[in-house]
Amino acid sequence: MPVHSSPPFNASAARRLRAALGMAPGHVAYGLRAQYGLLVAPETVMAWERGEATPAPAELTALAGVLWCAPGELLAEPVTLREHRIARGLTAEELARRVGLDPGSYQKMEDTGRWKGNERQSAALATLLKLSLPQFVAATGKQEELAEVLRNAVTTRWQAYLKPLTKLIPVPKAHLEWVLEQLYDDYQSRMVATLSWGSGSGQGGANSGDAGREFLAEIVDRFWALARGTG
Repeated sequence: MPVHSSPPFNASAARRLRAALGMAPGHVAYGLRAQYGLLVAPETVMAWERGEATPAPAELTALAGVLWCAPGELLAEPVTLREHRIARGLTAEELARRVGLDPGSYQKMEDTGRWKGNERQSAALATLLKLSLPQFVAATGKQEELAEVLRNAVTTRWQAYLKPLTKLIPVPKAHLEWVLEQLYDDYQSRMVATLSWGSGSGQGGANSGDAGREFLAEIVDRFWALARGTG
């Protein structure tokens, strides 16, 4: 499904930045017209600041220019690839060129919310948009795929899932190898411990199943903690 949601505009930030400059909504409207050729009424500026309307991407970029701020300062926390791009003040064509993609191919990925760039392009995207690992996964629509890879890795042979994982996130292979091994060992230790604990009562199978499900439910959070070096 195409992703065309409006950027998460931060109305209170726009109002605060305008007030700090000593400008009235009419001054902002004049700046939008004089500097960027956008015919925006003062009433529209006021509607933006009240959260009753949202500026289009071109209007957002122009508004940032009039208010002497970066576009990202006028946005709430971005989530989608499009929102992160707009927050950095980049056009789709510029971003595509800088990560090494055909603009049409990139636009399709942004519209569908499914990133298909290779490892080098993924690393460039994360660097250019200053994405944390969780932000990268969310912006590229890979949350479910990541969770599935991690669940399979800890319950079978983690070595078989190292390569698929390197294609999902821009992290050095050696570090991912260490992270997967730690997750696998943690899961297996948990299973062995619960089986041993329940062996005398006949409840070992149920207890280990509960422990295993609990671990797998938290697998992505555990992965991020280890990937950041805090696990």
